[in-house]
Parts: sequence; structure tokens; C-alpha cells
Amino acid sequence: MTSIASNSRPAASLPALNFNTLGLMFISGFFATIAFDFWGQILSPALGFANLSPHGLAQSLLGSLGLPNNAFAGYFVHFYVVGLIGYPVGWMFIFAPLWQRIIGTTHWLLPSAIYGFGLWVFAIGGITSLAGLPFFLNFTGIVWVALVGHVLYGIVLVAMLELIRSRNG
Repeated sequence: MTSIASNSRPAASLPALNFNTLGLMFISGFFATIAFDFWGQILSPALGFANLSPHGLAQSLLGSLGLPNNAFAGYFVHFYVVGLIGYPVGWMFIFAPLWQRIIGTTHWLLPSAIYGFGLWVFAIGGITSLAGLPFFLNFTGIVWVALVGHVLYGIVLVAMLELIRSRNG
């Protein structure tokens, strides 16, 4: 059995399931989540826009599912489950391979921004409804701050992946 090095794998293939991939997910997800939270909880309110509370959405979802929904659980789900694992998995194992297969090779900026937009639709359009909140939170100011935050997340996530990959050869 012959294995193909990750640098020579076809563009539309999935990443290897190993510690390197897990490390890429955690590092890129960490910086993307920090950028998201910096925008939504520090910069946006400082500019007079809404203050994001993604842990609050996670708490609402957990409560609607009958699970513990204290502040720790909300932060844990937002930062670890979603930011470090869920959204990076979505990019690396679903969106990026589909983009490569359907669209082909492009610069990473456009698909990363589209991915962020998709995350916004998923989180604010879908998860809010599952959590028993109004659809797209009735399009209040927080929705538009969340749009910028999710697109920023997607861009930072992929920028970090590209930076790490370029440094590793």
C-alpha cells in the first residue's frame, strides 16, 4: 500500500485524519474565533454597533435541547465545539473539497468569505430557530454584526491554514 504525501494529493481530496490536521483545525480555529470575538464583543460595540453574544446563542440552543445551559456550557460550545472543531471541520472536510470539485482552483479569499456567509446563514438563520429564537433574530442590528463576524471568521480561518501550509512547504 502506497500513501500519497499531503503536498501531492489531488486538490479535491480530503485532508488526512491525523494529528497534523487536528493541529491545523485548532490553531486556525483559535485565531478565527479570536477575530470573531474581537470584532463582535470589542470593536463593534466601540463603533456603536451591536455587541455579539455567541455564548448566549449556544446557551439557548443547549437549553432548548434540555441540556445544561449555564454560562460555562455556552462558552465551551461556542469556543471549543464550534470555533475550534465544528467550523474548521466544515471548511476542511466539506466546503473546500466541494469548492475544489465544482469551481476548481481559485484564490482562497473568495471561497473563505462565501464560507463565512454560509456560517452566518447556518448560525443566525438555522441555530437561532432551533434554539427557539426569532428567525434571523428579526434582522436586528446584531444580525449584521454577526454577518461581518462570520465572514471575518471564514477569512481568518483560511488565511491561517494557508499561512501554516506555506511555512511547512
